[in-house]
Amino acid sequence: MTPRKRADAERNKQTLLDAAAAAFVANGVDAPVRDIAARAGVGLGTIYRHFPTRADLIVAVYQHQVEACAEAGPTLLAASSSPHVALGRWINLFVDFLVTKHGLAEALQSDEAAFHKLHAYFLDRLVPVCASLLEAAASAGEIRADIDGFELMFAVGNLCIGAGASPRYDARRMVEILVAGLRAP
Repeated sequence: MTPRKRADAERNKQTLLDAAAAAFVANGVDAPVRDIAARAGVGLGTIYRHFPTRADLIVAVYQHQVEACAEAGPTLLAASSSPHVALGRWINLFVDFLVTKHGLAEALQSDEAAFHKLHAYFLDRLVPVCASLLEAAASAGEIRADIDGFELMFAVGNLCIGAGASPRYDARRMVEILVAGLRAP
């Protein structure tokens, strides 16, 4: 019976992470825990059993989404018609990741110990994926070869900062222009 219990616990945890991510998108990282529990269809005790503090939940959601973004890179590269197409699709996932982090930036600036390593984790997991996609597209002659993963991610991040600040600003459009500008001459 133990393996079934573990599978159920893991499924509950994944459901909680997805529900928390959706709640964070809708209401920021201060979304009420009871709303997250309702979205997940579980009780408050289940949330606290997996994530004793709000910081634990925020960190877990963030890491879960970073992992999904990291794992998507090789999958997109294998499934896309070209490395440039894969890069564009991955950058779109990265944009989605960035623009849906309402309140996370402020939370990460807090003194909460659980948040201190998240930025390094983010870079350690995603920069190599971006670099791999860039290298594949450059090797195929589709894009210029003089940009690295960190530079591109930094540029995309800066373009996403204004998302939601003005109805006249479309971060995704700006990022599409940036990615189009990577094309080899």
